[in-house]
Amino acid sequence: MKRICATFVLCALSVFAIAAAPAERHSPPPQQHREVHAAYPDVVTHHTLVMDGHSYAYTARAGTLVVTTSNGKPGCRMFYTAFTLDGANPSQRPVTFMYNGGPGSSTVWLRMGSFGPVRVVVNDGGMTGPPPYRIVDNQYSLLDRTDEVFIDMCASGYSRLIDAGTPKDFFGADPDVQSFAKFIDRYVTKFGRWNSPKFLFGESYGTPRSAMLVNVLQNEGIGINGVVLQSSILNFALYASTYGNSVPQAGGDWSYIFYLPTETATAWYHHRLPDAPADVQTAVSQSRDFAMGEYLNALAMGSRLPRGEYDDVVAKLHRFTGLSEQFIRNANLRIPYQTFLVQLERNAGTEVGRYDSRYQSDMLDRVENSFPWDPTDAAIDSAFTASNNYYIQDVLGYHPPETYRVLAYGLIHREGGWNFSHDGQPTLNTAPDLANAMTFNPSLRIFSANGYYDFATPWLATVYTLEHLNLEPSLESHITYGFYQSGHMIYLNHDSLVQYHSDLENWYANTLAGR
Repeated sequence: MKRICATFVLCALSVFAIAAAPAERHSPPPQQHREVHAAYPDVVTHHTLVMDGHSYAYTARAGTLVVTTSNGKPGCRMFYTAFTLDGANPSQRPVTFMYNGGPGSSTVWLRMGSFGPVRVVVNDGGMTGPPPYRIVDNQYSLLDRTDEVFIDMCASGYSRLIDAGTPKDFFGADPDVQSFAKFIDRYVTKFGRWNSPKFLFGESYGTPRSAMLVNVLQNEGIGINGVVLQSSILNFALYASTYGNSVPQAGGDWSYIFYLPTETATAWYHHRLPDAPADVQTAVSQSRDFAMGEYLNALAMGSRLPRGEYDDVVAKLHRFTGLSEQFIRNANLRIPYQTFLVQLERNAGTEVGRYDSRYQSDMLDRVENSFPWDPTDAAIDSAFTASNNYYIQDVLGYHPPETYRVLAYGLIHREGGWNFSHDGQPTLNTAPDLANAMTFNPSLRIFSANGYYDFATPWLATVYTLEHLNLEPSLESHITYGFYQSGHMIYLNHDSLVQYHSDLENWYANTLAGR
């Protein structure tokens, strides 16, 4: 979210706001003023997790690895937490490298919410409230299937720039990927995991990172068995028209099309759809057919669209969004998703969440067209922040002198912003990287996990991107999809977490079996 957004990661701040920050506004502070402490030693502890009547003894390691800049000098001390099953053969035991997005988010969301050995319990779809919070052994951990290494990107969490490291060495799409590639190289070397089956698991901005990273790693001889893409944004150009000047290339009308099924799901959830189907899957399926057919053609015609067809589209948009026909006419058939978030429940005085539209928050100003926070953040952020600090410090026993940075967005802004350029192009498009990686390694498997209520990374844009990789037909079946009744952080919904866990267990088993 924050994650892009884990995480637009999601973070009340958007990745696109970071992208829009002009580089000349802030000059980096003098390097000698950087507050970096001496390396804190790794801490190793031993634990037991009981799942489905089986006991799993495992070792937890909280620590750092130093990665270098392009000139080979130490540049960043990257923090991680690793959970490895005791007694397993390293050459047979899979290992999964996991990270959130932002760019600028730590991996607190995946570490404390998804498939690690513990998770924090939050209110599903509503406010969690103040502490104390409940941290439980995770009955949906993937530790039975794979070792897990949760990595905090440079400057987030306990990761810090050191020595020769400068913001431009790490705060950009390409240098960030290089830092993760160097981290993984260091990890598999230090802990003897070169022959282990290896997986990447990225959420939000972690998905374009994964698309680039799997390509880099495989070209450097580090084989990857599979990649989990949760809440993906692989091609930023598809979102351009809803973010003004955030992305240089215009996305045209595509964003209105891609967001429509998510709007339909949200209106269905909040009982705003006229003649709503019995289930959300039927609602979004009908919405997708309309979006990619009649709606796409109508928007493409622009002012040439005949009045009768225009009226028909208005009526169907009302059916699929729950918004009034007059409002849709005023918007000329094009409803920015940010407007939808505040318009859907305006009469009730509430706004719905961008990261997870099941969450709501009261509107301080009922005529506003935007809001200062995301209801999802308001509902869960303190629970994740507190439980993460408690777990790392009091349970794992890691007590460095630094403060754990859940989000490093502000720091990235102050240092000139994030450089989204990649392969010489100003707009980040990592779909070609993923296509290259799958073609280079025909055994590579992809799992794409998507939430119906996610406005940060709408699922239809992901499906469209993955269906247009120009792969050989034999490789198309190597992409598996999962769709869940949750938002950006799929694991916030308990039923979705249960299904997601089951889907991944099967996917890991099939991938390792070569199926």
